[in-house]
Amino acid sequence: MKALLTGASGFVGGAVLRRLLAEGLELRVLHRSGADSSNWEGLDVEPVLGDLADAQALDKVVAGCQLVFHVAADYRLWVPDPQPMYAANVSGSERLARAALDAGVERMVYTSSVAVLGHYADGRVADEAAPSSLADMIGHYKRSKFMAEEALQQLCRNESAPIVMVNPSTPVGPADRKPTPTGRLVRDAAAGKMPAYVDTGLNVVHVDDVAMGHWQAYLHGEPGQRYILGGDNLSLQAILTRIAGLTGKRSPLLRIPRNLLFPLAWAAESVVRARGRGTPLVTVDELRMAAHKMYFSSQKAEERLHYVHRPAEEALRDAVKWFAENHYL
Repeated sequence: MKALLTGASGFVGGAVLRRLLAEGLELRVLHRSGADSSNWEGLDVEPVLGDLADAQALDKVVAGCQLVFHVAADYRLWVPDPQPMYAANVSGSERLARAALDAGVERMVYTSSVAVLGHYADGRVADEAAPSSLADMIGHYKRSKFMAEEALQQLCRNESAPIVMVNPSTPVGPADRKPTPTGRLVRDAAAGKMPAYVDTGLNVVHVDDVAMGHWQAYLHGEPGQRYILGGDNLSLQAILTRIAGLTGKRSPLLRIPRNLLFPLAWAAESVVRARGRGTPLVTVDELRMAAHKMYFSSQKAEERLHYVHRPAEEALRDAVKWFAENHYL
């Protein structure tokens, strides 16, 4: 069986690539010019140069594939120009889904995000049914992922597209080469560069468990349904404390009120915008998102996909070990 995979050069995409090869699939990898090929160098895959913006090229790339795993996304929490993000995350996803539908692909697994989910007013841990709207989305990344999922859901409703959505929480683990925003947090904490924290929380999951969840979504998922692929709910303080325990660094003791950091975020964004390069140390949208603990339940995936996850400590340990061995610290 042949599968097309997008986003193989990324953190989650690389883990999905390894899982699909382990399952014995014949794999075609769509990548852009200049993409980092480290995740598939020396492996038995078929790299194909292409872009989600080219509909005709996508028709050719999808041809002959029975499965599509669409993991590619522009994952940045701050961008000076948001238009390329919407072009990739929204228009590109819809274009690929259309090509897959026209080609008669048996199943498409789309990597969404818990970023599109809302919060319950009574404080319950959020699940797939937590209400949300485009107006609730903070920042362009969340908005673009919300719009992409809405577009693919419409294809499922109107044209019976065989698309299953998976919503990873906060993946952590080895081979976060770029690294992702979460990976930068783990890297900096492991290097002893996180002396303080804000009162927020994340759902931490091992990236390899997320990859397995993608495979299980193909096997057991229902088209048009979304499934949270998460792990353990931990406060940011607890995450930093666990990382300190892995590295021997001192655990941060200073909690900074979130509102005090907004002037720093505005200044950091202004400096990066003026330079025309780099990433702000902290962003306004990150602080706005930190107002809610981003805790989620994977019960639906556990019951319907047979999804399981290992303890968050293992994800953090594997991430710290990889960063240390690859000289990121």
